[in-house]
Amino acid sequence: MYDYIVVGGGSGGAVVASRLTEDPNVKVCLLEAGGPDKSILIHAPIGVAAMLPRKINNWGFETVPQPGLNNRKGYQPRGKTLGGSSSINAMLYVRGNKWDYDHWASLGNEGWSFDDVLPYFKRAENNERGEDDLHGSGGPLNVADLRSKKKINETFLSAAKELQHPMNDDFNGPEQEGVGYYQATQKNGERWSAAKGYLTPNLSRPNLEILTNSPATKIIMEGKKAVGVEYKKGRNKVEIRASKEVILCGGAFATPQLMLLSGIGPADAIKPFGIEHVHELPGVGENLQDHIDYVTTYKSSSPDTFGISLGGTGEIFKAVGEWRKKRTGLITTTFAESGAFLKSKADLDIPDYQLHFVISMLEDHARKTNFGNGFSCHCCVLRPKSRGTVRLNSADPSADPKIDPNFLSHDDDVEVLLNSVKEMERILHAPAFDGIRGDQLNPVNMDSDEDIIAAIRNRADTVYHPVGSCKMGIDHMAVVDPELKVHGIENLRIADASVMPTLIGGNTNAPTIMIGEKAADFIRASATASEKAA
Repeated sequence: MYDYIVVGGGSGGAVVASRLTEDPNVKVCLLEAGGPDKSILIHAPIGVAAMLPRKINNWGFETVPQPGLNNRKGYQPRGKTLGGSSSINAMLYVRGNKWDYDHWASLGNEGWSFDDVLPYFKRAENNERGEDDLHGSGGPLNVADLRSKKKINETFLSAAKELQHPMNDDFNGPEQEGVGYYQATQKNGERWSAAKGYLTPNLSRPNLEILTNSPATKIIMEGKKAVGVEYKKGRNKVEIRASKEVILCGGAFATPQLMLLSGIGPADAIKPFGIEHVHELPGVGENLQDHIDYVTTYKSSSPDTFGISLGGTGEIFKAVGEWRKKRTGLITTTFAESGAFLKSKADLDIPDYQLHFVISMLEDHARKTNFGNGFSCHCCVLRPKSRGTVRLNSADPSADPKIDPNFLSHDDDVEVLLNSVKEMERILHAPAFDGIRGDQLNPVNMDSDEDIIAAIRNRADTVYHPVGSCKMGIDHMAVVDPELKVHGIENLRIADASVMPTLIGGNTNAPTIMIGEKAADFIRASATASEKAA
């Protein structure tokens, strides 16, 4: 018996488990389907190149065929280890735009405006630049400037300047718009995941039990009350109980899947699999949103890029030695070292697309190998209007969920991506790149909108930010209320990216950690209120 069971040790779950066990009188069990975060591929930042395209600490899900992508299946890497996706991501620290959180509040989510969530971003953060009105110091999540940036990033910045785009030295500062370098969740040249920040320093706490390689299979219900969790250990199923709450932190895919497996959700998504329907909640698995993204790639003879070649192999060997001695050099790269938040139309109030400039050639999530050196650039739609679903493929908890992002089903997404790809290519064809830009891997006629849209449908895919499948709100499709409690179910809460009612304008790791911080406060306040009432 525990006070709390936290399901999922990722960016939300690691935070909740850590914060709750600050009280020595509270006993918490953290369940994680993956293993411990011991791999050098996790801690050496460059290791993302090995994990992302393969099932190394990675679920490596696929979507159903996407009509908007010419019926291609999309790829959906998700972290399968302590730290979740924060252990296999590109480590970029981006909060999104102030507008995003004010928009959440306008939808009826009281307490989620930017002014409300900023203290939680700051509480989480230890920004090596120091504390100010927008940044925190002393928090568990270390945020640092990149240690060893490739010089080609300066070419990207210069090209953007040539096109009159503003520079920005802090995408989490007063203004998001502009071009600049990303900060990263790193410390001393190592990845600083949610697990590294929130769990590793607290492993000795006697009131925190972490069970790895223990995938949850069902929420144990008594009527409309969550009382525990069933999980699988080897071939055996084990039940554990929670006297206070069960908190789901599996992310935008695993959380709705577990809810449906437990009979919570729309009846027509549960009963066909022979699962007892416990509670009608039509929004479970609905409202899935993700950043649709297009990548362009160029060969380059520039020594400031990185690639698979004789010279590149030598560079890696040298870099390993440098990283071991100094924790600097190529091993610390995020690959996407610089980027931009820009507007596809001049009259917009806030940026509606994002660029990630990559120091190497990238194709199909690094699943295609290209020899030689080059550079790439991602371009994604920040607030897509397309909505998808997460459903069951099977009543077997070990089966992958049925993921349908419904990419490019809304015409506005196509228009934004078309216009932003055009501007991305203008930047990459600015004079600053003239001396180093080689052949394009997948050339497109940029004078033809039809050809560009065809290329988008042939090659676009996720940039790894699925959210919204158990959205927060007060309408009939909301799954949790503004305190993250599941509507109609006692003692069940959700604290992960699935609760985001709309996708924020940026990378989703930092916002998910903020949600974990805020959830911990809600849970503690609820426990205090219950004790007073008793």
